[in-house]
Amino acid sequence: MPIQVVGRRRELELVQAALASGAHILIEGPPGTGKSTLLRQVAASRHTEFVLVEGSAELTPARLIGSFDPALVLEQGYRPENFSDGPLVRAMRDGGLLYVEELNRVPEETINVLLTVMSEGEINVPRLGRIAADPSFRLVAAMNPYDSVGTSRLSMALYDRTCRISVGYQDAEQERQIVRLSAEHAKPALVAEAVTLARATREHPDLRSGASVRGAIDYARLVPELADIRAVPADDWQVGLDAALTTLSGRVRRHESCRRSADQVIEEIFRSVRAVGPDSAGGDASPGE
Repeated sequence: MPIQVVGRRRELELVQAALASGAHILIEGPPGTGKSTLLRQVAASRHTEFVLVEGSAELTPARLIGSFDPALVLEQGYRPENFSDGPLVRAMRDGGLLYVEELNRVPEETINVLLTVMSEGEINVPRLGRIAADPSFRLVAAMNPYDSVGTSRLSMALYDRTCRISVGYQDAEQERQIVRLSAEHAKPALVAEAVTLARATREHPDLRSGASVRGAIDYARLVPELADIRAVPADDWQVGLDAALTTLSGRVRRHESCRRSADQVIEEIFRSVRAVGPDSAGGDASPGE
C-alpha cells in the first residue's frame, strides 16, 4: 500500500526542498502528527534508504556508529570486514535518510557525533578509519518540544546546523480522514466521535498535553470490538466510556495542579461529547449509525 500523508503538503514541500538543498533537518512537533510517515514518503520519492533510530539515553555513540565483533577481533584482529555498521554509518555509506526520533532524549556525547557528521560530512572511527558520507546522505531529527520529562535542551550548535520545521496537529477533517484510513470498518459517526474526543483532550484545562490522532484511531477500532464481545449496540454508553478510558487516559498528561485522575478527566470529556454529539462530520448521529 502506498504511503499516505494527510494534510501535510506544506511540510512535505519544505522537507523536500531542504533535503534537495543539502540541508539537514530538525522537525519539532507533538507525537502522532505524521512526522515518520511524512519522512518515509520523502525517502520513497528519493529512492533512498530510510534508517530509523529511536532516541533515548541508551543511544550511545557506539550503538549509533557501530562496533567490531569481539570474537572476530580476537581471532582475526581489527579488520574492516569485522566491523558491524550502526545506523549512522549505514546511512552515510548508502546515502540514506537517517531519522533520529526524540533527539532531545539523546546523550550529549552522541549528539556531538551527529554534529561532527553534519559539519564535516565524515567520521573517524578508531581502528577503522575515515568514513565519508555519500553526497545524498541527510540527517533528519525530530523532537517533542512540549515534553520535559527525561529530555535536555538542545544546543545552538545543533540548531545552527539544521533547518527547523514546526509540525502541529492536522485540522479536524484531516484527522477524520486519517482515522477512516486506519479504521476502515468504522462508521462515519464513530469516526467523528473518536476525533472529537481526542481533540477535546488537547483543549481541556486540566491537561497539559492531550491525545494524538492515534488515540482516535484506537477508539474507532476498539468500540465495535467491545460492543461485539458484550453483544450490545456500538453506541452503548458503557462501551463508549470504557473505550475512551482505555484508549485515551494513558495518552494524556495532567497539569501538576490537577487534583483529579486522568480517568476522571476523560470521563468528563466523554460525557460532554456524548451530550452534544460529535462535530460536523458526524452531525448528531450516534456512533452506531
